[in-house]
This record gives sequence, structure tokens and C-alpha cells, in this order.
Amino acid sequence: MNHLLATIHWNPNPELFNLLGISIRYYGLLWAVGILFAYLVVHYQYRDKKIGEDKFEPLFFYCFFGIVLGARLGHCLFYQPEYYLTRPVEMLLPIKMLPGGGWKFTGYEGLASHGGTLGLMIALWLYVRKTKLNYIDVVDMIAVATPITACFIRLANLMNSEIIGKVTDVPWAFVFEREDMQPRHPAQLYEAIAYFIFFLIHIYLYKKYSKKLHRGFFFGLCLTLIFTFRFFIEFLKENQVSFEDGMSLNMGQWLSIPFVIIGLAVIFNGKKLDQMGKSYTLKK
Repeated sequence: MNHLLATIHWNPNPELFNLLGISIRYYGLLWAVGILFAYLVVHYQYRDKKIGEDKFEPLFFYCFFGIVLGARLGHCLFYQPEYYLTRPVEMLLPIKMLPGGGWKFTGYEGLASHGGTLGLMIALWLYVRKTKLNYIDVVDMIAVATPITACFIRLANLMNSEIIGKVTDVPWAFVFEREDMQPRHPAQLYEAIAYFIFFLIHIYLYKKYSKKLHRGFFFGLCLTLIFTFRFFIEFLKENQVSFEDGMSLNMGQWLSIPFVIIGLAVIFNGKKLDQMGKSYTLKK
């Protein structure tokens, strides 16, 4: 009973306000704030590296659409393919088709971080084809800013009372009243705090050692830190979809493993990436 009295009862209204019938939700606002912080951090790095504004200007659009489309398709195909493959319109547009005909605007109900990462990497490949910058240099700069965006995304999940943790008796447990009245791990908050710490680590290393670290280091470190933490935090989360109940590891864990492997490979193969970058620069 004492543990129950110490828990935090959590049931915020997901809607911040309603403007002329359009719902402004914390979820979308926090996503936007996270992307804004990333924009400012990457812009600083472009100026620091004396890369022209003409090359920076299109970056936001490539990143934004790459992340959103990738995250949406990732959720639909990784977690609910049986539903969305029969409703491709709902997969691509933020609407829900009504049984009696017509549709209603819902926003994107379901975004997957693994899909967003893949979408971003593909979008950046298209971006460097246009700007002729080095791909690894660009993903390094994006990687420095990525953890702060991930932090705000998990805060958005917290405001939506989604991606909840398992039942626990820890004194800081949250009771997600929209789910049930049981005390649970605030897994979204754990992730948000971890990603904020990863962001501080990236900023410190960039300010102190960016000229000494090899090309690709920040990209590899970002993947390794975020997805290693993601793998282990999943043990404290409830499964998001029912088919995961029979799996030894859930979908989020299986999808995290390749990213961790790629991250470690990039960290420990820096000399090869440096040489690739020099050859690319000379060819330009």
C-alpha cells in the first residue's frame, strides 16, 4: 500500500489546445521541438566546418520527410503489417477510413524509431547526391544532434501515456490511468533521460575532440549507445503488439541488434572510413 501511495498518477490530456477544430497535441509539439533542437545543433556544425548555407538549407526537408515517412512505414510494416497492408491509404496519410465511408484526420498513430533511422539514412543518401558532400561527414553531424530529438520523442510518448513499462513496486512508479491502475516503470522517462545524457556526451566529445576523432565516430557512437540502451530497456516495457508475447526477444530488440553491430563496426573501422572520405574528396 505504501508503494501505491508513493506512485505518480499520470493522466494528462494529450491535447494541448484546439484551434478552429484542429487538435494541437503535446505529441506533435514535442516532436517539433526535438527536430528544432537538432536543426540548431546541425546548423552550428555546418558553420563550424564552414559548409555553405546553400548546402544546409535543403537538409531539413530531407531529414524531416525521411524520419517521418520511415518511422511511419516502420511501424506499419514491423508491427501491424496485417492491418496496414490492406489499408495503404492509412499507412501513408494521417487519416483513418470510417466503416460507413469517409475519413477523419487522426495524425500518425504509430511511429517506429527503427524505421525513422532507416528513413533518415536513405534521405541523407539522396541529400549528399544532390550536394556532393561526403555521406559519412553528414551522418556524423546528424548523429551529434540525434539523441536530443530522441529525448523529446520519448517525452511525447510519455504525454500520450504510450509505450508503457511493466508493473513494478519501485517508489517512482507511474500509474498510467488511461491503461490501468497498476504502478508501472515510466520507461519513456528512462529513455528520455538516457538520450539526454547521450546528447551531452556527444556535445562534449564534439567540442573537445572532434578534430582528433575519426570520420564516422559520432555516427557509430550514436547507433551503439541508443540501440544498446533500447535493447535493454525493452525488458522493462510491455510488448507493443500481441504477436511479441510468444517471442524470446521482442520486435524492438531484434531490430536494435543490427544497428548496434553497424555502430560498433563503424567505431572500430575508422581508418577505412577516413581513407574512403579522402578518396571521395580528391575525386570531387
